[in-house]
Amino acid sequence: MSEGTFLAAEIKTQPDDWLRVLDVLPSVAMDLPQPGERVAVLGCGTSLFVAQAYAALRESAGEGITDAWPASEHQLGRGYDRVLCITRSGTTTEVLDVLKQRRDSAPTTVITADATSPAVSMARPVVLSDVDERSVVQTRFATTTLALLRAALGHDLRPVAEQARQVLDRGVDATSPAATADQITFLGRGWTVGLAHEAALKLRETTQLWTESYPAMEYRHGPLSITGAGRVVWALGEVPVGLADQVRATGGHFEWSEVDPLADLVRVQQLCLLRAGAAGLDADQPRNLSRSVILDG
Repeated sequence: MSEGTFLAAEIKTQPDDWLRVLDVLPSVAMDLPQPGERVAVLGCGTSLFVAQAYAALRESAGEGITDAWPASEHQLGRGYDRVLCITRSGTTTEVLDVLKQRRDSAPTTVITADATSPAVSMARPVVLSDVDERSVVQTRFATTTLALLRAALGHDLRPVAEQARQVLDRGVDATSPAATADQITFLGRGWTVGLAHEAALKLRETTQLWTESYPAMEYRHGPLSITGAGRVVWALGEVPVGLADQVRATGGHFEWSEVDPLADLVRVQQLCLLRAGAAGLDADQPRNLSRSVILDG
């Protein structure tokens, strides 16, 4: 496993990171979406998947209409009471373009890890500087942002953090089906659809593995055709009735854990370290990627 990487160190801090947001929340609560507001949540890449997870959680909690958009494909013209942007670096071009356009519009909040970034001066900032990362690959900033937003919805993070600690203590079995699979499909339902997309992205980034992700009920509408021996279907959260048996009938392996899906995402992150190390890849610096996408013009 790539234990000497920045990524490995950053993955390990997450349980403590999630609990620290309980102290942060009172001071930033009024800058986060309020009950009844119509909210758009924007991000790119991992931040988009956090936005998707939060949007599903907020709506299901009855807090108000909540849409998640890629910053480059937003539909803010529909009208929202608040816009929430998520950007680790605070320098992503697509997000900054939105913030420039929103300066005189409805309240806009940005969650970032860098207090010196341009995004901070363009919106109401929520700065999570303790969870910034040296690895290009995002882990703790994204999960801590989601932990903060879950706490704002009244979720108890203490058992989630404890489950994540247990996941970290157990580590990853190098002989497990997921450790040797030539293809993995991640599935989610409701808020965990965003986590499924994030899990697939993490493995693509760090290991160059063929991964896919879908809402769990969509799996039987086509993706089932690629499952077979040597391949894994990994469900995060709720599993539709009969799905596990259908996966096994193809010869594929069905992976699921009863822990909170955010803690289960830590298992995926550990798998990334294991497989990147086995493949001789730099888990901190995936090919063709940089910390922030900054576009010319």
